[in-house]
Amino acid sequence: MLFNSFVFLFAFLPVTYAVFWLLRRASHRYIWLAITGYVFYGYWNPWFCFLMLFSTVVSYTAGLGFLRWGGDDGRRKLCLVVPIVIDLSLLGFFKYANFALTTTRDVSGLAGHPIQVPHYDIILPIGISFYTFHTISYIVDSYRRVIRPTRNFFEFAAYVSLFSQLVAGPIVRFRQIEADLENVGIADRRRWLARGIRFFAIGLVEKVVIADYFAFYVDPAFANYAHLSTLGAWCAVIGYTFQLYFDFSGYSSMAVGLGLLFGLRIPQNFNSPYKALDPSDFWRRWHISLSSCLRDYLYIPLGGNRYGEWKTYRNLFVTMLIGGLWHGASWTFVVWGGYHGVLLALYRRLGRYWDPLPKAARQLGNFFLVVVGWVFFRATSFGMAWGLLHRMFVPTAGVALEGLGVFGALTAVAVWWSMIGPNAFDIDAAVPEPRPRGRLVLAAALGASVAIIAGNPSSPFLYFQF
Repeated sequence: MLFNSFVFLFAFLPVTYAVFWLLRRASHRYIWLAITGYVFYGYWNPWFCFLMLFSTVVSYTAGLGFLRWGGDDGRRKLCLVVPIVIDLSLLGFFKYANFALTTTRDVSGLAGHPIQVPHYDIILPIGISFYTFHTISYIVDSYRRVIRPTRNFFEFAAYVSLFSQLVAGPIVRFRQIEADLENVGIADRRRWLARGIRFFAIGLVEKVVIADYFAFYVDPAFANYAHLSTLGAWCAVIGYTFQLYFDFSGYSSMAVGLGLLFGLRIPQNFNSPYKALDPSDFWRRWHISLSSCLRDYLYIPLGGNRYGEWKTYRNLFVTMLIGGLWHGASWTFVVWGGYHGVLLALYRRLGRYWDPLPKAARQLGNFFLVVVGWVFFRATSFGMAWGLLHRMFVPTAGVALEGLGVFGALTAVAVWWSMIGPNAFDIDAAVPEPRPRGRLVLAAALGASVAIIAGNPSSPFLYFQF
Protein backbone atom coordinates (compact mmCIF):
# COMPACT_ATOMS: atom_id res chain seq x y z
CA MET A 1 0.00 0.00 0.00
CA LEU A 2 1.36 3.38 -0.99
CA PHE A 3 0.87 6.69 0.82
CA ASN A 4 0.17 8.24 -2.60
CA SER A 5 -2.69 5.89 -3.45
CA PHE A 6 -6.46 6.26 -3.21
CA VAL A 7 -6.85 3.12 -1.12
CA PHE A 8 -4.53 4.60 1.52
CA LEU A 9 -5.82 8.17 1.43
CA PHE A 10 -9.55 7.42 1.35
CA ALA A 11 -9.88 4.01 3.02
CA PHE A 12 -6.98 2.81 5.15
CA LEU A 13 -5.97 6.12 6.76
CA PRO A 14 -9.46 7.41 7.66
CA VAL A 15 -10.51 4.07 9.20
CA THR A 16 -7.22 3.67 11.07
CA TYR A 17 -7.37 7.22 12.40
CA ALA A 18 -11.04 7.10 13.45
CA VAL A 19 -10.79 3.77 15.29
CA PHE A 20 -7.53 4.73 17.00
CA TRP A 21 -9.03 7.84 18.58
CA LEU A 22 -12.28 6.06 19.48
CA LEU A 23 -10.25 3.62 21.58
CA ARG A 24 -9.50 4.94 25.04
CA ARG A 25 -6.99 2.57 26.61
CA ALA A 26 -3.30 2.47 25.70
CA SER A 27 -3.32 -1.33 25.41
CA HIS A 28 -6.14 -1.18 22.88
CA ARG A 29 -4.34 1.46 20.85
CA TYR A 30 -1.16 -0.65 20.82
CA ILE A 31 -3.14 -3.59 19.47
CA TRP A 32 -4.83 -1.43 16.85
CA LEU A 33 -1.54 0.10 15.68
CA ALA A 34 0.02 -3.36 15.44
CA ILE A 35 -2.96 -4.76 13.51
CA THR A 36 -3.05 -1.86 11.07
CA GLY A 37 0.72 -2.10 10.60
CA TYR A 38 0.36 -5.73 9.55
CA VAL A 39 -2.59 -4.95 7.30
CA PHE A 40 -0.57 -2.17 5.66
CA TYR A 41 2.47 -4.43 5.22
CA GLY A 42 0.46 -7.44 4.14
CA TYR A 43 -1.14 -5.47 1.34
CA TRP A 44 1.94 -6.30 -0.77
CA ASN A 45 2.50 -9.89 0.34
CA PRO A 46 0.72 -11.34 3.38
CA TRP A 47 3.31 -14.07 3.80
CA PHE A 48 6.02 -11.61 4.73
CA CYS A 49 3.99 -10.60 7.78
CA PHE A 50 5.08 -13.88 9.36
CA LEU A 51 8.72 -12.94 8.81
CA MET A 52 8.25 -9.58 10.53
CA LEU A 53 6.29 -11.24 13.34
CA PHE A 54 9.07 -13.78 13.87
CA SER A 55 11.69 -11.03 14.07
CA THR A 56 9.44 -9.11 16.47
CA VAL A 57 8.97 -12.11 18.77
CA VAL A 58 12.71 -12.86 18.83
CA SER A 59 13.62 -9.28 19.74
CA TYR A 60 10.82 -8.95 22.29
CA THR A 61 11.96 -12.18 23.96
CA ALA A 62 15.51 -10.86 24.11
CA GLY A 63 14.19 -7.77 25.86
CA LEU A 64 12.49 -9.94 28.47
CA GLY A 65 15.80 -11.74 28.91
CA PHE A 66 17.56 -8.48 29.70
CA LEU A 67 14.92 -7.74 32.35
CA ARG A 68 15.21 -11.19 33.90
CA TRP A 69 19.00 -11.55 33.87
CA GLY A 70 20.06 -7.98 34.54
CA GLY A 71 23.01 -9.07 36.68
CA ASP A 72 24.15 -12.08 34.64
CA ASP A 73 26.63 -10.84 32.03
CA GLY A 74 26.86 -14.20 30.29
CA ARG A 75 23.14 -14.54 29.70
CA ARG A 76 22.84 -10.87 28.78
CA LYS A 77 25.43 -11.38 26.04
CA LEU A 78 23.45 -14.34 24.76
CA CYS A 79 20.36 -12.12 24.65
CA LEU A 80 22.41 -9.66 22.64
CA VAL A 81 24.16 -11.99 20.21
CA VAL A 82 21.52 -14.63 19.42
CA PRO A 83 18.70 -12.32 18.24
CA ILE A 84 21.13 -10.11 16.25
CA VAL A 85 22.52 -13.18 14.51
CA ILE A 86 18.97 -14.32 13.73
CA ASP A 87 17.94 -10.89 12.40
CA LEU A 88 21.07 -10.50 10.29
CA SER A 89 20.75 -14.07 8.99
CA LEU A 90 17.22 -13.35 7.78
CA LEU A 91 18.33 -10.10 6.18
CA GLY A 92 21.37 -11.79 4.67
CA PHE A 93 19.36 -14.61 3.13
CA PHE A 94 16.61 -12.52 1.59
CA LYS A 95 18.75 -9.58 0.50
CA TYR A 96 22.26 -10.89 -0.07
CA ALA A 97 22.16 -14.64 -0.77
CA ASN A 98 22.13 -14.39 -4.56
CA PHE A 99 24.60 -11.51 -4.43
CA ALA A 100 27.05 -13.65 -2.43
CA LEU A 101 26.59 -16.63 -4.75
CA THR A 102 27.04 -14.55 -7.88
CA THR A 103 30.14 -12.87 -6.44
CA THR A 104 31.58 -16.29 -5.59
CA ARG A 105 31.01 -17.46 -9.15
CA ASP A 106 32.56 -14.34 -10.67
CA VAL A 107 35.62 -14.36 -8.40
CA SER A 108 36.23 -18.07 -8.96
CA GLY A 109 36.00 -17.50 -12.71
CA LEU A 110 38.56 -14.70 -12.57
CA ALA A 111 40.84 -16.99 -10.55
CA GLY A 112 40.64 -19.64 -13.25
CA HIS A 113 38.65 -22.12 -11.18
CA PRO A 114 35.00 -21.42 -12.04
CA ILE A 115 32.40 -22.66 -9.59
CA GLN A 116 28.86 -23.33 -10.67
CA VAL A 117 26.44 -21.82 -8.16
CA PRO A 118 22.64 -21.86 -8.07
CA HIS A 119 20.44 -18.80 -8.36
CA TYR A 120 17.41 -18.73 -6.08
CA ASP A 121 14.15 -16.98 -6.88
CA ILE A 122 14.07 -14.95 -3.68
CA ILE A 123 11.56 -12.13 -3.32
CA LEU A 124 13.00 -9.31 -1.23
CA PRO A 125 10.49 -8.36 1.49
CA ILE A 126 9.76 -4.63 1.32
CA GLY A 127 11.25 -2.71 4.22
CA ILE A 128 13.20 -5.63 5.73
CA SER A 129 16.32 -3.47 6.09
CA PHE A 130 14.37 -0.84 8.02
CA TYR A 131 12.55 -3.03 10.51
CA THR A 132 15.70 -5.10 11.03
CA PHE A 133 17.47 -1.89 12.06
CA HIS A 134 14.57 -1.18 14.43
CA THR A 135 14.84 -4.53 16.18
CA ILE A 136 18.65 -4.52 16.33
CA SER A 137 18.80 -0.99 17.73
CA TYR A 138 16.24 -2.02 20.37
CA ILE A 139 18.35 -5.04 21.37
CA VAL A 140 21.63 -3.10 21.50
CA ASP A 141 20.11 -0.20 23.44
CA SER A 142 18.56 -2.67 25.88
CA TYR A 143 21.92 -4.37 26.35
CA ARG A 144 23.63 -1.02 26.92
CA ARG A 145 20.87 -0.10 29.40
CA VAL A 146 20.04 2.98 27.34
CA ILE A 147 16.39 1.89 27.46
CA ARG A 148 14.38 -0.41 29.66
CA PRO A 149 12.76 -3.11 27.50
CA THR A 150 8.99 -3.13 27.48
CA ARG A 151 6.99 -6.04 28.89
CA ASN A 152 4.00 -5.16 26.73
CA PHE A 153 4.27 -7.24 23.57
CA PHE A 154 1.76 -5.15 21.64
CA GLU A 155 3.60 -1.94 22.49
CA PHE A 156 6.74 -3.43 20.98
CA ALA A 157 4.84 -4.89 18.02
CA ALA A 158 3.29 -1.48 17.37
CA TYR A 159 6.76 0.09 17.41
CA VAL A 160 8.19 -2.40 14.90
CA SER A 161 5.18 -2.44 12.57
CA LEU A 162 4.20 1.24 12.80
CA PHE A 163 2.87 1.73 9.28
CA SER A 164 3.99 5.33 8.88
CA GLN A 165 7.70 4.41 8.90
CA LEU A 166 7.63 0.67 8.33
CA VAL A 167 8.87 0.24 4.79
CA ALA A 168 11.13 3.23 4.09
CA GLY A 169 11.97 4.84 7.39
CA PRO A 170 12.97 7.00 9.06
CA ILE A 171 14.79 4.42 11.19
CA VAL A 172 13.17 5.18 14.52
CA ARG A 173 14.86 3.97 17.69
CA PHE A 174 12.59 2.84 20.49
CA ARG A 175 13.99 5.46 22.85
CA GLN A 176 12.99 8.23 20.40
CA ILE A 177 9.26 7.47 20.67
CA GLU A 178 9.20 5.55 23.96
CA ALA A 179 7.68 8.45 25.90
CA ASP A 180 4.94 8.98 23.31
CA LEU A 181 4.17 5.26 23.21
CA GLU A 182 3.94 5.16 26.99
CA ASN A 183 1.53 8.11 26.95
CA VAL A 184 -0.47 7.03 23.91
CA GLY A 185 -3.51 6.32 26.08
CA ILE A 186 -3.76 9.95 27.18
CA ALA A 187 -2.62 11.60 23.95
CA ASP A 188 -4.48 14.71 22.81
CA ARG A 189 -5.85 14.25 19.29
CA ARG A 190 -5.72 17.97 18.50
CA ARG A 191 -2.28 18.70 19.92
CA TRP A 192 -0.26 17.92 16.79
CA LEU A 193 -3.12 17.62 14.30
CA ALA A 194 -2.27 20.78 12.30
CA ARG A 195 1.44 19.95 12.18
CA GLY A 196 0.67 16.39 11.13
CA ILE A 197 -1.54 17.46 8.25
CA ARG A 198 1.02 20.06 7.21
CA PHE A 199 3.89 17.58 7.05
CA PHE A 200 1.83 14.94 5.27
CA ALA A 201 0.64 17.47 2.67
CA ILE A 202 4.15 18.81 2.08
CA GLY A 203 5.54 15.30 1.72
CA LEU A 204 2.79 14.35 -0.73
CA VAL A 205 3.62 17.40 -2.87
CA GLU A 206 7.32 16.55 -2.79
CA LYS A 207 6.60 13.04 -4.01
CA VAL A 208 3.74 13.52 -6.47
CA VAL A 209 4.44 16.96 -7.90
CA ILE A 210 8.25 17.09 -7.91
CA ALA A 211 9.83 13.62 -7.64
CA ASP A 212 7.40 11.86 -9.98
CA TYR A 213 7.70 14.60 -12.60
CA PHE A 214 11.48 14.28 -12.51
CA ALA A 215 10.99 10.53 -13.02
CA PHE A 216 9.05 11.32 -16.21
CA TYR A 217 12.26 12.77 -17.68
CA VAL A 218 14.91 10.78 -15.86
CA ASP A 219 13.74 7.19 -16.25
CA PRO A 220 13.61 7.19 -20.09
CA ALA A 221 16.99 8.92 -20.18
CA PHE A 222 18.67 6.26 -18.07
CA ALA A 223 16.97 3.51 -20.06
CA ASN A 224 18.62 5.03 -23.15
CA TYR A 225 21.84 6.23 -21.48
CA ALA A 226 24.13 4.89 -24.23
CA HIS A 227 22.71 7.49 -26.64
CA LEU A 228 22.80 10.53 -24.35
CA SER A 229 24.85 13.58 -25.18
CA THR A 230 27.00 15.27 -22.56
CA LEU A 231 24.18 17.71 -21.84
CA GLY A 232 21.68 14.86 -21.70
CA ALA A 233 23.84 12.86 -19.29
CA TRP A 234 24.25 15.82 -16.94
CA CYS A 235 20.52 16.59 -17.07
CA ALA A 236 19.66 12.95 -16.32
CA VAL A 237 22.01 12.73 -13.34
CA ILE A 238 21.01 16.11 -11.90
CA GLY A 239 17.36 15.20 -12.44
CA TYR A 240 17.91 11.97 -10.53
CA THR A 241 19.71 13.92 -7.79
CA PHE A 242 16.53 15.87 -7.13
CA GLN A 243 14.16 12.97 -7.85
CA LEU A 244 15.83 10.83 -5.19
CA TYR A 245 15.87 13.63 -2.64
CA PHE A 246 12.25 14.70 -3.04
CA ASP A 247 11.04 11.10 -3.27
CA PHE A 248 12.70 10.08 -0.02
CA SER A 249 12.27 13.41 1.74
CA GLY A 250 8.60 13.32 0.74
CA TYR A 251 8.17 9.87 2.26
CA SER A 252 9.94 10.94 5.44
CA SER A 253 7.80 14.08 5.77
CA MET A 254 4.64 12.02 5.28
CA ALA A 255 5.88 9.54 7.89
CA VAL A 256 6.45 12.39 10.36
CA GLY A 257 3.01 13.81 9.61
CA LEU A 258 1.27 10.45 10.02
CA GLY A 259 3.07 9.88 13.31
CA LEU A 260 1.85 13.24 14.62
CA LEU A 261 -1.73 12.36 13.64
CA PHE A 262 -1.47 9.42 16.06
CA GLY A 263 0.34 11.30 18.83
CA LEU A 264 3.83 9.98 17.98
CA ARG A 265 6.76 12.27 17.26
CA ILE A 266 8.88 10.61 14.60
CA PRO A 267 12.23 12.41 14.18
CA GLN A 268 12.99 14.40 11.06
CA ASN A 269 15.17 12.61 8.52
CA PHE A 270 16.48 15.41 6.27
CA ASN A 271 18.02 18.78 6.98
CA SER A 272 18.53 20.33 3.53
CA PRO A 273 21.43 18.00 2.58
CA TYR A 274 22.17 19.86 -0.65
CA LYS A 275 22.95 22.93 1.42
CA ALA A 276 25.85 21.00 2.98
CA LEU A 277 29.28 22.63 2.87
CA ASP A 278 31.40 19.48 3.06
CA PRO A 279 31.05 15.66 3.03
CA SER A 280 30.77 15.43 6.81
CA ASP A 281 28.06 18.09 6.84
CA PHE A 282 26.21 16.21 4.09
CA TRP A 283 25.99 13.05 6.18
CA ARG A 284 24.71 15.01 9.15
CA ARG A 285 21.86 16.19 6.91
CA TRP A 286 21.08 13.27 4.55
CA HIS A 287 19.02 10.30 5.83
CA ILE A 288 19.82 11.39 9.37
CA SER A 289 18.35 8.30 11.00
CA LEU A 290 20.63 5.97 9.00
CA SER A 291 23.69 8.18 9.43
CA SER A 292 23.24 8.29 13.21
CA CYS A 293 22.68 4.52 13.38
CA LEU A 294 25.84 3.83 11.38
CA ARG A 295 27.72 6.19 13.69
CA ASP A 296 26.39 4.79 16.97
CA TYR A 297 26.22 1.07 16.14
CA LEU A 298 29.15 0.68 13.75
CA TYR A 299 31.61 3.57 13.52
CA ILE A 300 31.98 4.17 17.27
CA PRO A 301 32.17 0.43 18.18
CA LEU A 302 34.88 0.06 15.50
CA GLY A 303 36.87 2.66 17.41
CA GLY A 304 35.63 5.90 15.90
CA ASN A 305 38.35 8.52 16.01
CA ARG A 306 39.90 7.32 19.27
CA TYR A 307 42.97 5.47 17.96
CA GLY A 308 44.75 7.78 15.59
CA GLU A 309 44.20 9.25 12.16
CA TRP A 310 44.76 6.19 9.97
CA LYS A 311 42.47 3.98 12.00
CA THR A 312 39.88 6.74 11.88
CA TYR A 313 40.13 6.72 8.07
CA ARG A 314 39.76 2.95 8.11
CA ASN A 315 36.70 3.15 10.35
CA LEU A 316 35.10 5.80 8.15
CA PHE A 317 35.76 3.75 5.03
CA VAL A 318 34.45 0.47 6.50
CA THR A 319 31.37 2.19 7.89
CA MET A 320 30.49 3.75 4.54
CA LEU A 321 31.19 0.50 2.65
CA ILE A 322 28.69 -1.28 4.88
CA GLY A 323 26.31 1.67 4.57
CA GLY A 324 26.52 1.33 0.81
CA LEU A 325 25.90 -2.41 0.95
CA TRP A 326 22.89 -1.81 3.23
CA HIS A 327 21.25 0.05 0.37
CA GLY A 328 21.35 -2.90 -1.98
CA ALA A 329 23.00 -6.17 -2.97
CA SER A 330 25.17 -4.75 -5.72
CA TRP A 331 28.80 -3.76 -6.04
CA THR A 332 27.72 -0.39 -7.41
CA PHE A 333 26.24 0.42 -3.99
CA VAL A 334 29.45 -0.74 -2.31
CA VAL A 335 31.49 1.56 -4.57
CA TRP A 336 29.09 4.42 -3.83
CA GLY A 337 29.59 3.84 -0.11
CA GLY A 338 33.36 3.57 -0.53
CA TYR A 339 33.36 6.78 -2.58
CA HIS A 340 31.74 8.64 0.31
CA GLY A 341 34.11 6.97 2.75
CA VAL A 342 37.03 8.38 0.76
CA LEU A 343 35.40 11.83 0.66
CA LEU A 344 34.92 11.80 4.43
CA ALA A 345 38.53 10.71 5.01
CA LEU A 346 39.88 13.32 2.59
CA TYR A 347 37.85 16.04 4.25
CA ARG A 348 39.08 15.00 7.66
CA ARG A 349 42.66 15.14 6.35
CA LEU A 350 42.43 18.25 4.19
CA GLY A 351 39.49 20.12 5.69
CA ARG A 352 41.72 22.94 6.89
CA TYR A 353 42.27 23.86 3.25
CA TRP A 354 38.59 23.50 2.33
CA ASP A 355 36.93 25.37 5.17
CA PRO A 356 38.42 28.83 4.43
CA LEU A 357 36.87 28.83 0.93
CA PRO A 358 33.77 31.00 0.32
CA LYS A 359 30.52 29.42 1.46
CA ALA A 360 29.04 29.33 -2.07
CA ALA A 361 32.14 27.57 -3.42
CA ARG A 362 32.01 24.93 -0.70
CA GLN A 363 28.30 24.34 -1.20
CA LEU A 364 28.56 24.03 -4.98
CA GLY A 365 31.72 21.93 -4.72
CA ASN A 366 30.14 19.50 -2.30
CA PHE A 367 26.98 19.34 -4.41
CA PHE A 368 29.10 18.45 -7.43
CA LEU A 369 30.79 15.60 -5.52
CA VAL A 370 27.41 14.28 -4.36
CA VAL A 371 26.00 14.38 -7.89
CA VAL A 372 28.95 12.34 -9.21
CA GLY A 373 28.39 9.78 -6.47
CA TRP A 374 24.74 9.35 -7.41
CA VAL A 375 25.88 7.90 -10.75
CA PHE A 376 26.99 4.72 -8.98
CA PHE A 377 23.87 4.75 -6.79
CA ARG A 378 21.56 4.86 -9.81
CA ALA A 379 23.53 2.69 -12.24
CA THR A 380 22.49 -0.94 -12.54
CA SER A 381 26.01 -2.00 -13.58
CA PHE A 382 29.54 -0.65 -13.72
CA GLY A 383 29.23 -0.49 -17.49
CA MET A 384 26.32 1.90 -17.10
CA ALA A 385 28.17 3.94 -14.47
CA TRP A 386 31.32 4.32 -16.60
CA GLY A 387 29.22 5.08 -19.67
CA LEU A 388 27.42 7.91 -17.88
CA LEU A 389 30.62 9.31 -16.38
CA HIS A 390 32.32 9.20 -19.78
CA ARG A 391 29.49 11.19 -21.33
CA MET A 392 29.44 13.65 -18.44
CA PHE A 393 33.17 14.47 -18.57
CA VAL A 394 34.09 13.81 -22.21
CA PRO A 395 32.19 15.92 -24.76
CA THR A 396 29.89 13.48 -26.53
CA ALA A 397 27.27 13.95 -29.21
CA GLY A 398 23.88 12.35 -28.76
CA VAL A 399 20.36 13.03 -27.62
CA ALA A 400 19.32 15.39 -24.85
CA LEU A 401 16.23 15.20 -22.70
CA GLU A 402 12.94 15.97 -24.37
CA GLY A 403 11.17 19.04 -23.04
CA LEU A 404 14.28 20.79 -21.72
CA GLY A 405 12.30 23.97 -21.07
CA VAL A 406 9.88 22.34 -18.65
CA PHE A 407 12.71 20.27 -17.16
CA GLY A 408 14.67 23.48 -16.54
CA ALA A 409 11.71 25.11 -14.81
CA LEU A 410 11.19 22.03 -12.63
CA THR A 411 14.88 22.00 -11.77
CA ALA A 412 14.72 25.67 -10.78
CA VAL A 413 11.87 24.89 -8.37
CA ALA A 414 13.83 21.94 -6.97
CA VAL A 415 16.97 24.05 -6.51
CA TRP A 416 15.05 26.73 -4.63
CA TRP A 417 13.20 24.22 -2.45
CA SER A 418 16.24 22.11 -1.55
CA MET A 419 19.07 24.65 -1.51
CA ILE A 420 17.49 28.00 -0.60
CA GLY A 421 14.01 27.57 0.90
CA PRO A 422 12.94 26.26 4.32
CA ASN A 423 13.38 22.62 5.26
CA ALA A 424 11.53 20.22 7.54
CA PHE A 425 13.29 21.51 10.66
CA ASP A 426 12.34 25.09 9.81
CA ILE A 427 8.73 24.06 9.23
CA ASP A 428 8.71 22.06 12.46
CA ALA A 429 9.84 25.13 14.39
CA ALA A 430 7.22 27.37 12.78
CA VAL A 431 4.00 28.38 14.47
CA PRO A 432 1.62 25.42 14.91
CA GLU A 433 -1.20 27.01 12.95
CA PRO A 434 -0.27 28.49 9.56
CA ARG A 435 -1.79 31.78 8.53
CA PRO A 436 -4.92 31.78 6.32
CA ARG A 437 -2.84 32.30 3.19
CA GLY A 438 -0.58 29.41 4.16
CA ARG A 439 -3.55 27.14 4.78
CA LEU A 440 -4.97 28.09 1.38
CA VAL A 441 -1.68 27.32 -0.40
CA LEU A 442 -1.37 24.02 1.46
CA ALA A 443 -4.95 23.03 0.61
CA ALA A 444 -4.40 23.93 -3.06
CA ALA A 445 -1.17 21.90 -3.18
CA LEU A 446 -2.87 18.94 -1.50
CA GLY A 447 -5.79 19.15 -3.94
CA ALA A 448 -3.39 19.27 -6.91
CA SER A 449 -1.57 16.21 -5.58
CA VAL A 450 -4.80 14.25 -5.22
CA ALA A 451 -5.81 15.28 -8.74
CA ILE A 452 -2.49 14.03 -10.10
CA ILE A 453 -2.92 10.74 -8.23
CA ALA A 454 -6.39 10.37 -9.72
CA GLY A 455 -5.06 10.77 -13.24
CA ASN A 456 -1.93 8.63 -12.94
CA PRO A 457 -1.04 5.24 -11.46
CA SER A 458 0.60 5.52 -8.04
CA SER A 459 4.37 5.20 -8.26
CA PRO A 460 6.33 3.39 -5.54
CA PHE A 461 8.90 5.21 -3.46
CA LEU A 462 12.51 4.67 -4.52
CA TYR A 463 13.66 3.57 -1.07
CA PHE A 464 11.19 0.68 -1.04
CA GLN A 465 13.83 -1.35 -2.91
CA PHE A 466 16.35 -0.88 -0.11
